[in-house]
Amino acid sequence: MESHIYYLFVLALPVACIAWTVTKEEIFREAREFCVDRSKNCNKLIKRKFFYVFTCEYCFSHYVTVIILFITKYTLIYASWRGYLIAFFAIVWIANVYMSLYNIIRIDLKKEKIRVAKEESELNGE
Repeated sequence: MESHIYYLFVLALPVACIAWTVTKEEIFREAREFCVDRSKNCNKLIKRKFFYVFTCEYCFSHYVTVIILFITKYTLIYASWRGYLIAFFAIVWIANVYMSLYNIIRIDLKKEKIRVAKEESELNGE
């Protein structure tokens, strides 16, 4: 059972990494902007929801988790479909905790960078 908990936290790492990268990072900006536009301007609800998934890290993490579970066959607590269901929600939750913590760290780093730049400009008499 202990190794199952270990794998839960390990499997949530690639889910968080993939979900964050696709929905937030610069490398996918153009594709994301296209998806944002389509999620707002498609004429059918199902199309809008499909494109919205690629703009929301929480939503996208569910789909990444399904793929990870399919690849790894990881179950939690039970060996049947119930184990997959529990693992699915547990991985999504842990991955989103990781992404929230990462976001907090990034914001703190940006604030510190701005503060240092302001202090340097004051010292230089600008």
